[in-house]
Amino acid sequence: MAKLHLSRIGLLQSFCLLAYVAASPTSATRAEDLRPPERPNVLFIAVDDLRPELGCYGEGYVKSPNVDRLAGNGVTFTRAYCQQAVCNPSRASLMTGLRPDTIKVWDLRTDFRTTRPNAVTVAQHFKRNGYHTTGIGKIFHNIIPDPLSWSEPKLHIDGYPFDPDAVYRKQENVEFIAQRQAEIIKEGQQARYIDRLGEWYLKTVATENVDVPDNAYFDGAQTDKAIDKLKELKERRQPFFFAVGYYRPHLPFNVPTKYWEMYDRDEIPLPANAHLPKNAPPMAINTIRELRGYLDFRESPTPHQGQLTEAQTRLLRHGYFASVSYIDAQVGRLLDELERLALRDNTIVILWGDHGWKLGEHGSWCKMTNYEIDTRVPLIVSAPAAKEVGKHCDRLVEFVDIYPALCELAGIAVPKHLEGTSFVPLLNDCSRPWKTAAFSQFLREGKWVAPDGKEYMGYSVRTERYRYVEWMNWTTKEYVARELYDHQTDPQEDVNIADLPEKRETVADLSKKLHAGWQAAVPK
Repeated sequence: MAKLHLSRIGLLQSFCLLAYVAASPTSATRAEDLRPPERPNVLFIAVDDLRPELGCYGEGYVKSPNVDRLAGNGVTFTRAYCQQAVCNPSRASLMTGLRPDTIKVWDLRTDFRTTRPNAVTVAQHFKRNGYHTTGIGKIFHNIIPDPLSWSEPKLHIDGYPFDPDAVYRKQENVEFIAQRQAEIIKEGQQARYIDRLGEWYLKTVATENVDVPDNAYFDGAQTDKAIDKLKELKERRQPFFFAVGYYRPHLPFNVPTKYWEMYDRDEIPLPANAHLPKNAPPMAINTIRELRGYLDFRESPTPHQGQLTEAQTRLLRHGYFASVSYIDAQVGRLLDELERLALRDNTIVILWGDHGWKLGEHGSWCKMTNYEIDTRVPLIVSAPAAKEVGKHCDRLVEFVDIYPALCELAGIAVPKHLEGTSFVPLLNDCSRPWKTAAFSQFLREGKWVAPDGKEYMGYSVRTERYRYVEWMNWTTKEYVARELYDHQTDPQEDVNIADLPEKRETVADLSKKLHAGWQAAVPK
């Protein structure tokens, strides 16, 4: 009797379903509607040391037609901020959706898995939700591949060293490196020092251009590999999260000659504020130790000592913009392949640079400060369902917002513990009220800071009008200095006005916002 009863229910259900479909205007369309929607893919493009100086950000002298094309099909965030302006902390924070103090990653050495072993990265979360996750190039920091994030080992390209950004093709540079490698081996040092990031004698010079194809350098070669991978990912018939991490425009500025020839060095604008910010505390300025890691800039003065020559400045700016155009071409190849494979319409494409970069501004170079020039970042999001296509969004957003936003766009659960806010509502309405502040920080390590050799942590809050920074002695936890910059009158942050009597109330209000933290700044 039980079997008969179940059989009758099954027949009744089948009859009702057939009647429902038959009564529909088009049975084929109705059956399609009953299937779950296809989940979008994610192409996750990271660019090392890329500041928001691109055509789509209003800089006409920078040649970036492919990134501009992506911006034309997406939303360009003009006021996006990283959580710490140096590679490892910025990337660890973005990938975990947690702020530097939460994951306790403030330097280039710490693996977030040692301080937050149970963290679930954005790629790992997508993997847990049915996505095939894979990556190539620099996504986390060089020394942290994080295998837990990927469905398969990160793609590797034979013939490239551990640190593929410092690859040289000019014969004299190749010979120098070979000689130095032989010396290291003869001295009995560990083999890992041959390719180790930070060994100045292996980086040689800060710029190089050789008439070679794009794939003679790592970023071009990895684009070849990424294009092949896209074909494979399409054939899997499974939604994918594919991360492609580019090394240029990180130093050294080594790219094919054709990208150098896109710029006239004499016409490249020089920095408008090639001087230290007035009244800034000494720990606020970086020491350009990264630039001094190259032989031809090893004797360069620190910002407190002086400036580079105009010829040196023009050379470096030329190399940087040539590197940007080289990466732009690689991004264009990825976008072309997405379209060729008919994947573009169902793929979220996000492009971000891990922090800003100084090209002589504030009399300084590289990253590693709390200033706007270092904390403000490029962020472009092209999502199939977005309404504000081709728009610029000037609302304050942060890198920790990327993780929850991608989850929402893909239709998967947003983890409750994340410390960011999904910016998906802005993709549909760029003008809506949003965050009241963005937060960044930077640890100035003792041996690199002038003049006292102590360690300081600087905490920064960026509001609509102001940037406010408090510097703490990292050992005693005592606050020892502060900075205030009024973007209404000083958009380049050239004069610290924190100690002006008439700014006392402003300082008190911003200090309160800083200590209230990110939770108090989220959109209501």
